Amino acid sequence: MKEVVQKYQPYPQVDLPNREWPNRVIEKAPIWCSVDLRDGNQALVTPMNLSQKLELYKLLVKLGFKNIEVGFPSASKVEFDFLRTLVEQNLIPDDVTIQVLVQAREHLIEKTFEALRGVKHAIVHLYNSTSVAQRKIVFKMSQEEIITLALEGVELVKKYEAKHNGKISLEYSPESFTGTELEFASKICNAVTKAWGISEERKVVINLPATVEMATPNVYADQIEWMGRHLDNREHVLISTHTHNDRGTSVAATELALLAGADRVEGTLLSNGERTGNVDIITLALNMYTQGIDPKLDFSDINTVLDVVERCTNIETHVRHPYVGELVYTAFSGSHQDAINKGLAYQKSKKDEFWEVPYLPIDPGDLGRSYEGIIRINSQSGKGGVAYLLEEKYGYSLPKKMHPEIGRIVQLVTDKEGRELEAEEIFDIFKKTYFKPKMHIELIDFAMSSVTAKDHLVKCTLTYNYKGKEVKTLGQGNGPIDACRDALKKDYPNKFTLTDFTQHTCGVKSSAKAVAYIQVQTKSLDAFYGVGADTDTAYASIKALFCALNRAFAA
Repeated sequence: MKEVVQKYQPYPQVDLPNREWPNRVIEKAPIWCSVDLRDGNQALVTPMNLSQKLELYKLLVKLGFKNIEVGFPSASKVEFDFLRTLVEQNLIPDDVTIQVLVQAREHLIEKTFEALRGVKHAIVHLYNSTSVAQRKIVFKMSQEEIITLALEGVELVKKYEAKHNGKISLEYSPESFTGTELEFASKICNAVTKAWGISEERKVVINLPATVEMATPNVYADQIEWMGRHLDNREHVLISTHTHNDRGTSVAATELALLAGADRVEGTLLSNGERTGNVDIITLALNMYTQGIDPKLDFSDINTVLDVVERCTNIETHVRHPYVGELVYTAFSGSHQDAINKGLAYQKSKKDEFWEVPYLPIDPGDLGRSYEGIIRINSQSGKGGVAYLLEEKYGYSLPKKMHPEIGRIVQLVTDKEGRELEAEEIFDIFKKTYFKPKMHIELIDFAMSSVTAKDHLVKCTLTYNYKGKEVKTLGQGNGPIDACRDALKKDYPNKFTLTDFTQHTCGVKSSAKAVAYIQVQTKSLDAFYGVGADTDTAYASIKALFCALNRAFAA
């Protein structure tokens, strides 16, 4: 890196004695304004066509946005035609206010109002750049000349407002606010609101954009609180934020700005926007949701949101994008998988709804996401993840003591393949291991011949094939498994002990089957599990025993 001392300088701090925002908490959702159709659209390599804009607009309405910036109707035919389509097809609900952007030039404002014809309520968003750098380098204008330019725009909006059959509200943005002296920013904003005739009936949106993110989020919060203290008629002003993500902290900056008194947030879905993007409203809203605040936006079907936005913008969502990326609810780490598995089981078992699952700050089900993708298996995965997949996707609830065994078996494959395994591949490994083991002893038949009520003994006839020879023998015990073990002692040469047995049903109603898990231990203290499944519970147990014996001694 080059020497930076001369090239870059730290952003100046705000002189704000007794700042109040650090001690506040966010208690309610702001007024949300989507700028996807304008700011987001102008940042696309290929701007949206009319049909794409209509599809995205309808999504925004469905999600619950009440302020939607629909475009820059004086900038192009597509922008103009889009607004006219909304009006002529009656696509603007009564509780939705559309917003249009325009520069302070009469022919542009006239064209804008032509596009607004028939709109019941619109916000006309007027802006001009106020920053030191823009005044010095781009416009070569003084502060007073910049104020005059803004006020000319206000008078032009008022002129065409008088001819409009509907309500017009004003939004003013001192563009590049974060690069503007606060004293000048408040001066020009107060001049604008006074010229507009601000009152209870004529509230003004003062949008204070981080057009370029230039400092840490706390500085932006200080700027917002400072402006709140210095705006005239503050009770009739809606302070709006519009942050960009140049430093990667637009979400934090917006949240701190809300603590500092902002009333309204402009942003986009999935952070589309100029350069590094606008603030992501999905992230902001779901951050609030996880704190018990109703965000007033409905993201319960997040996959549909992703589909529409990606189709309209031709931008893929990063797999690690907060809350919505393909992998954000996926754990590969073994310890994470184990904790999630236990957390989900605990969540199901308790009576209250309070969400407390390790590593999952939000319930994926609240966003319409399934649990299938939460745990995925690669070489970094552990025993708990494999067991979780087998239970959640296929209904096999493996005993806890069996988890290390199946984990080792799957990891041998992932180490060899060097990649993630799909759930179907893991299930195939499970079936091959426990339902198609290498065999040296094969169950032919098992029948309980009698039960003595006095001593609860089960007598059985066991028929099996051992190394090509059919063996038929009798046994008895305190249950089918014990009776089978007793019968095997007669002719089966391998010595073993039973060390674990569990059983459960898999499936529903008439199609349900019993699944049994049995662990045997050899004389050398090696332990092996076997699995058996059958509509008959006793037969499932005997199948599991034979599976365990084959796994223990076939080699």
